[in-house]
Amino acid sequence: MAELGALTEVDLREVWGNEARDFTPWLKENIDRLNQVLELDIEITEREGPVGPFAVDLVGQDLGSGRTVIIENQLAPTDHTHLGQLLTYTAGRGAKIVIWISPQFREEHRQALDWLNENTGEDQAFFGVEIKLVRIDDSRPAPLFKLVSQPNEWQKSVASARATSTRGETYQAFWTTFLEKLKERAPGLTNAKKGLPQNWCSISAGRSGFAYAAAFKLKGRFGVELYIDTGDKEKNKQFFDQLYEHKDSIERELDMALSWERLDNVRACRIAIYREGSIDAGEEELNDLQDWAIANLVKFRDAFGKRIKAL
Repeated sequence: MAELGALTEVDLREVWGNEARDFTPWLKENIDRLNQVLELDIEITEREGPVGPFAVDLVGQDLGSGRTVIIENQLAPTDHTHLGQLLTYTAGRGAKIVIWISPQFREEHRQALDWLNENTGEDQAFFGVEIKLVRIDDSRPAPLFKLVSQPNEWQKSVASARATSTRGETYQAFWTTFLEKLKERAPGLTNAKKGLPQNWCSISAGRSGFAYAAAFKLKGRFGVELYIDTGDKEKNKQFFDQLYEHKDSIERELDMALSWERLDNVRACRIAIYREGSIDAGEEELNDLQDWAIANLVKFRDAFGKRIKAL
């Protein structure tokens, strides 16, 4: 008969003595562990992101939907203070995916998250996640995430999203290869590994509300862009106008003319370059599109990155 080890729980504070100094940085660097549990593709863009005079532990973006994500952590049982903070940060950041992590959820707080999921819009999602540390015999401690609250029909909607069309599968294969190349040629630009069955691929620009993207457009066009959507139309236009003031120097730095799209009739703004390109093209042309997009995304990061931070 095979011998089995004994599973024991480890006090979180043996590994993470301080939530802000130890656990939050660890989670930022190991967000893929949480992604596996939630079946999302979150990329963290900010730590201690400002919300008025307060700060939310982590801010990010779900690369699959483009929705803003906030994560609030604590290494103690849930309490009313953190629930209030969570709601304040949700409103202040316009977050659509809200994650609360604790080693123990009190029943009234789990019920509060369930109520929020039942009474907010379909694009709003609140998750309660319990964190434990376990070891087998004398092994190293391992983190264990457990979902205790999630939106109704969440698993069903995730499964539905996976049931992609043939065209969706083609997009997914294209973006997966694209991300593999991007990771090799521009390490650190994104942590995303798997392409999604859609006509675009978004990458954090290092600040909430800003993203670089490559996308197949209508009329056989393919583009690389900086997309601005903070959730506030007025702020988006102000940020666009501030960047536009540096149009000449940016275009000289990039050595190319850009399409400056303020998009006054919608909330977001876009700064882009385009070329011909279709997902129905042959393998050689698709490879060329990937190479072109990667080269220009790197240029966009170098030209816009420092300017975005300075806004």
